[in-house]
Amino acid sequence: MTPVGCITEHERILQEIESTDTACVGPTLRSVYDDQPNAHKRFMEKLEVRIRNHDREIEKMCNFHHQGFVDAITELLKVRADAEKLMGQVTDTNRRLQDAGREVTAQTEEVIRCRIQQRNMTTTVERLQLCIPVLEMYSKLKEQLESKRHYAALKTMEQLEKVFIPRVSRYRFCQIMADNLPKLREDIKDISMSDLKDFLESIRKHSDKIGETAMKQKQAEYRYKTGKTLVLTAQDLVDFSPVYRCLHIYTVLGDRETFENYYRKQRRKQARLVLQPQSNMQETVEGYRRYFNQIVGFFLVEDHVLHSTQGLLTRAFTDELWNMALSKITAVLRTHSSYCSDPDLVLELKNLIVIFADTLQGYGYPVNRLFDLLYEIRDQYNETLLKKWALVFREIFELDNYSPIPVETEEDYKSVISRFPFHDAEIEKQDFPKKLPMSQSVPQIYVQVKEFIYASLKFSESLHRSWTEIDDMLRKSTNLLLTRTLSGCLQNLIKKPHIGLTELVQIIINTTHLEQACKYLEDFITNITNISPETVHTTRLYGLSTFKDARHAAEGEIYTKLNQKIDEFIQLADYDWGMPESDGQASGYLMDLINFLRSTFQVFTHLPGKVAQTACMSACKHLSTSLMQMLLDCELKQISMGAVQQFNLDVIQCELFASSEPVPGFQGDTLQLAFIDLRQLLDLFMVWDWSTYLADYGQPTSKYLRVNPSTALALLEKMKDTSKKNNIFSQFRKNDRDKQKLIETVVKQLRSLVNGMSQHS
Repeated sequence: MTPVGCITEHERILQEIESTDTACVGPTLRSVYDDQPNAHKRFMEKLEVRIRNHDREIEKMCNFHHQGFVDAITELLKVRADAEKLMGQVTDTNRRLQDAGREVTAQTEEVIRCRIQQRNMTTTVERLQLCIPVLEMYSKLKEQLESKRHYAALKTMEQLEKVFIPRVSRYRFCQIMADNLPKLREDIKDISMSDLKDFLESIRKHSDKIGETAMKQKQAEYRYKTGKTLVLTAQDLVDFSPVYRCLHIYTVLGDRETFENYYRKQRRKQARLVLQPQSNMQETVEGYRRYFNQIVGFFLVEDHVLHSTQGLLTRAFTDELWNMALSKITAVLRTHSSYCSDPDLVLELKNLIVIFADTLQGYGYPVNRLFDLLYEIRDQYNETLLKKWALVFREIFELDNYSPIPVETEEDYKSVISRFPFHDAEIEKQDFPKKLPMSQSVPQIYVQVKEFIYASLKFSESLHRSWTEIDDMLRKSTNLLLTRTLSGCLQNLIKKPHIGLTELVQIIINTTHLEQACKYLEDFITNITNISPETVHTTRLYGLSTFKDARHAAEGEIYTKLNQKIDEFIQLADYDWGMPESDGQASGYLMDLINFLRSTFQVFTHLPGKVAQTACMSACKHLSTSLMQMLLDCELKQISMGAVQQFNLDVIQCELFASSEPVPGFQGDTLQLAFIDLRQLLDLFMVWDWSTYLADYGQPTSKYLRVNPSTALALLEKMKDTSKKNNIFSQFRKNDRDKQKLIETVVKQLRSLVNGMSQHS
């Protein structure tokens, strides 16, 4: 039997199938298969039963309504004919209506089409009226870009973006325009930056021309002394529009800071390039001129940009750049000028620096450090002048004949005194031809000293210094010329081997006249500067000491050369130290020497008295010393009495020369005292007055006070050795053998005196 539960479940399933949408029957049917075994079969049986029930109900309903259905069919059949007739009439009416309305429809459609076109045209016109200004502005933008009116183009872009494009933003072409504007802006930035780079490159090349023009016009102000600023502005020489355009463009684009940083960075780089000098700049003035022109041009451009733009450059930036430039310029000039040995080039450099400094000062750049540098270069200029004038002085000295200047006529005399301040009443009274005491180098030296002062003055001009300072500069540089250059040349001249006694005498005379002319050099400087030498702190000229030192050196050289000449004559001496008796006349070499001295001292007549006297005394003393050394020479072992007598004759000639007053001014026998040592020594041996010598030794009144025991002993030893070989003392031994003993006794006593002197010492 079928369980009751199963039947109930099948009923439920059938109810769900009947009441559920067919799309959802699947889960319900699936439950039939998921149930108990054979449930499917039982469900199918139940389903068959349900279907038969529904069929019976359908059949009952059809039977119930069948008669009504038959009646309805019958009625429909009755009205078919009328319906067909009505259908014919409707069809005919429709045909006739269609035929009648076809033309109206065509016209209506044409009207509708025209109305649509009219509406579209109106809409198009309205839209075009909105778009045309945009297109016109865009076309204007293109024209501005093509004509490189970039700043105006940016303004047009701004109008397009803010005013025109928003009105028609729904159109695709406007979006394309809007998308293209940033690219155009970048293109404008790139183009303007490219123009700026071209400008920077161009300005670097044209800085030289800008600076040259500015410095030439500043120089013209000096020349015409107008006191007006004639300098063209940088804008007159250079087109600055690329800078302004680029600045405006970057400002409009909100990127001004980037532009400012780039411009300043590039100008710093260019400044370093401009400040880098050429390696051979110091060789010509043109090298310095190009260097200054470039720097002036650079900073004139910076000044113009500073004043013609709002904030692109600042005063702090230009001051920093100028201070950096000043340091570099001063270092470069200090280095390169140090290699310059031509004073003319140094002077031209100074003039360039002054024009350079004044030009830039006119634009507000501080230039005090440049003028400080000029004071350093001034010292170097003076050094180059001193070197140049050293060559001039040396040439003058080399070409001088060291003879008094002959003047044949009044014109010759005036020619000399026009160049040199010489006044001598005695000489002026003399008839022509006559001679001036100085040689030709004196007026030449004087003229050259004045030329040096003029040359030194040239550097002091335009340095914006007072005449007091210029006066001090001139006097200091002139002092250097006198005390170092001229003094050095004189000292070298005096030491030259070819300068003889005659030349030295003339040099002394020359320096005396140059010394006297120093006061005229003082007046010469005073006339230039109008600063009295009596003014406080005024530097005095040191020419007096210069010429005095040179004169003293010349005097010393005279003494030295006289002694050398005496030595040359002494070397010619050829004594026969073993001769039995003298020749009865003085030696030839000595007479030649005395003749030389006599002629030499005659030349000394123009020398100051003390110089001639000192020279004469020095010569006599040196001669006396040389003769004494010859007599006591260690190499000379033996001397005969005959040789002593011959030597005595020579000394007598020396004494006669001394007593003949070869140089005036000596009192009494002052000059003869130069030979007193020799005279007493020779007298002692000639007279053989040993008893007196030994008895009076040490007494102030001794006849042989100047004879030293060691000297007497040395000479006696030489004569003692000779007596043994040549029997010089044989007659003494024959006549009185006691005299030989006396010699031995004298030798012993002399040795005793010498030993006593040694012990006392």
